[in-house]
Amino acid sequence: MPNNFTVPGMDQQTAQRVIDLLDQRLVALADLALTLKHVHWNVVGPNFIAVHEMLDDHVAQVRLMVDAVAERIATLGGVPVGTPGHLAKQRTWDDYSVGRADVREHLAALDVVYVGVIRDHRAAIQELDELDLVSQGILLAQAELLEQYQWFVRAHLEDRDGNLSHEGEATERGAARAAR
Repeated sequence: MPNNFTVPGMDQQTAQRVIDLLDQRLVALADLALTLKHVHWNVVGPNFIAVHEMLDDHVAQVRLMVDAVAERIATLGGVPVGTPGHLAKQRTWDDYSVGRADVREHLAALDVVYVGVIRDHRAAIQELDELDLVSQGILLAQAELLEQYQWFVRAHLEDRDGNLSHEGEATERGAARAAR
């Protein structure tokens, strides 16, 4: 249950819409952190150690993003919920679908995940332009880092002409298959 306050200069209705937007980002980022750790544990093959260690940094930074979004929700008078049940209930996408797999397969699937997270972050950023520039700034900074991390992932998958073997694949499994 939300508190009866929000930040000065913001009405309750606006605060609730911002809280709702941020809650979806909280769910997506918490899910991303868990997915990245899953990939970290289950990636095999050439370049294993480079990818394994790269993902540790991604996980650490995404966890900081989760914390920043949760604290902004609380600042606005909301109640950030990070329990597994809430995350699963609020999620609008399926669980990450690749288990133990080769580096290229996991990274192609992870690219699809990043596409969804970044797309939704950008949509929230646009909506926040009218609602709350402070929350928008938080998501802008996060989007910059998420986009860089997606670039890191894609750099492992591109050929010299910038083509991706999994281009056009909309699912993790499809991307993983195409990257084999």
